[in-house]
Amino acid sequence: MKLIPLACFVLPLYVALPLGAQEGSHGAPHPAGPSLTMSQAEHLALKNNPRIAVARLLALAEGEVTREVRSAEMPTVTGNLTAVEPHEGSRITAGALNNPIVYQRAAGGVTLSQLITDFGRLHNLVSSADLRAKAEMSAQAATLADVTVAVDEAFYRALGSQAVLKVANDTVSARQTTSEQVSALTNAKLKSTLDLSFANVNLAQAELLLLDAQNANWGAMLSLNTLLGEERPTSYVLVDETPPIPSPAPENPEPLVTLAFQSRPDLVSLNQQFAAAEKFRSAEHDLWKPTISALGTVGGTPVRADQITSSWFGAVGVNVSVPLFNGFLYPARAKEADLRASAAEQQVHELRQIIARDVRTTVLQAQSNFRRIAVTQQLLDQANSAFDLAQIRYKMGLSSIVELNQAQLAQTQAQIEYARARYAYQGSLAAIRYQTGQ
Repeated sequence: MKLIPLACFVLPLYVALPLGAQEGSHGAPHPAGPSLTMSQAEHLALKNNPRIAVARLLALAEGEVTREVRSAEMPTVTGNLTAVEPHEGSRITAGALNNPIVYQRAAGGVTLSQLITDFGRLHNLVSSADLRAKAEMSAQAATLADVTVAVDEAFYRALGSQAVLKVANDTVSARQTTSEQVSALTNAKLKSTLDLSFANVNLAQAELLLLDAQNANWGAMLSLNTLLGEERPTSYVLVDETPPIPSPAPENPEPLVTLAFQSRPDLVSLNQQFAAAEKFRSAEHDLWKPTISALGTVGGTPVRADQITSSWFGAVGVNVSVPLFNGFLYPARAKEADLRASAAEQQVHELRQIIARDVRTTVLQAQSNFRRIAVTQQLLDQANSAFDLAQIRYKMGLSSIVELNQAQLAQTQAQIEYARARYAYQGSLAAIRYQTGQ
């Protein structure tokens, strides 16, 4: 019996196909976009992502709060222009305790008030505001880290989805060739119609795989576009800089936990917020202390009643304000500040526990993903060998097309698993960098 040779079905693994580069009967062609490396993607995200702008503006606004609080240390100067026309012979006799005599006059002057001391309360308020401003700056750094790791993970997901898409395209092409060759063998009465049916089923499965891969690929690229701050989708040619032989995962997570406690910007921010709450607590407890201020005023009275004999006025003095009773307002404020400071301290403890858990979990995941690369590589090698043998056996008529189809399916799955393992491991390394504040 004369055999018609089949095309070779061994599929090369491809890991960085541009989005939309596939064309032909399996998908409409898409124009190739600009190339994009990982570092370029990070730069675009840090430049355009709205979260970065929000964090920067909030940090700037918090810095102005410090200036607002510190303004109480500076003198207050107020200019006044006053004109009075009283009712003849009248006196202010109700409404307040004051000097009831009102003279006709038109005058202008300047009043100055300067805080001398409040025995440390204002200093604590300024320190609290300054620490909150620093905490907001640390929160801005944490936002930068959040966006960076999100871009890295989205970039690797897009690379992985494009690798799967390339495998799916090549699988459809190979199975289309198989279907055509089996059809020719069937027409030549060398193979049964059952073989042709199995070949067509195998082709349909490959086409479904391609549809799923295309959807996943578009979804991954749209997610990356969003992180890059783009409102309209851009088809990038992703540059795969993944090393052929990746470095092994960290073995011991404990040094990384210590590093995370020192470097994580969100933990630094929370520590600064706790320190600010402690300063504010001290300031609220100082509300009962006296406040000493210097007062001064000077001006002229060009238009005045006869009873006002001097054409100018001036006075200086010192005022001591001592709180005596205000309806238990100050004790309540001090207690509130105590409770909020304690809550801030507990938030720091909680975040430290979460960081320790996440670092250990991420390291374990990276170790698992690193081992998966070797396992999937071995699986791919075995699947390639099995497919070669199945193809030879089918050519020689020693096996059915079912065996060949199973070998093709195993090879395709192995290629997909290997591609996913490679990029999942790179995503794990990016997560470790994020978890440790690097």
